Order: sequence, then structure tokens, then C-alpha cells
Amino acid sequence: MAEKLFLEVVTPQKAVVSEEVEIVVAPGSEGEFGALKGHTTFLTSLKMGTLRYKDVNGKERLLFINGGFAEVLPDKVTILAESAERRKDIDVTRAREAKERAEKRLADKAADLDFIRAEAALRRAIDRIKIAGTK
Repeated sequence: MAEKLFLEVVTPQKAVVSEEVEIVVAPGSEGEFGALKGHTTFLTSLKMGTLRYKDVNGKERLLFINGGFAEVLPDKVTILAESAERRKDIDVTRAREAKERAEKRLADKAADLDFIRAEAALRRAIDRIKIAGTK
């Protein structure tokens, strides 16, 4: 049986995850990283993407995180995310609507378009839909 570490995922609004896990894999700003019990201590920024972990029963869990920071200690991983949603909490209809709006904005190419913001909205919607397990 694998040794456990404690995972805590918090946003400014709430604690999203607070449980023992086997492994954590997160989207670090310099690339994806994984952490097991006994990992070397480090701190990193996170980019938007999928946070994966295996719970104590070995089941893979997925969360969408919208950037933030991770602190990895030998026995604990703390994720401070701008926002985070468990797979089961993602509103797929809302995500699809956001995707369509972002695609329309990008296709219109209006002079006052904030391209970076529209592109980020599109990536966020696509990631949320993918995590929810739909196409």
C-alpha cells in the first residue's frame, strides 16, 4: 500500500479538497509535476489546467484549477488556486456557452477585442468541458 500525503486545495471562497491522497499531479507554470509522500519541499506557481490525484482508494479524481500556487512538503501538498472546481461540480452547459461566446468574440475580431482575455476564456471553457468528461 502506498504511503499517503495530505492534499488541501483552497480558493478565496472555500476549501475544495482536504483529504489524504496517494499522489498529486498539477499543472505547474514550468510544466506538470507530481508529488508523492516524502517529496522534496518546493513552491511553484500554477497555470490553468487539470489537477489530478488518487484518493486513498486508488480512484483518480480531477479538478479544474485556474492558476495559483502550490506548496509541496514531504507529507502535504497545498494548492492555493484562484478558482477550482471538482469534476462533478462543473456546469457543462455553462462551460459550452462560455466556449461559444469566446469563439464568437475571437471570430469577430473587433477592434476593441481583448484578445488575451478572450483566448483565456476559451481555454478555460475547453479545459472545464474536457475535465467534465464530455466533448
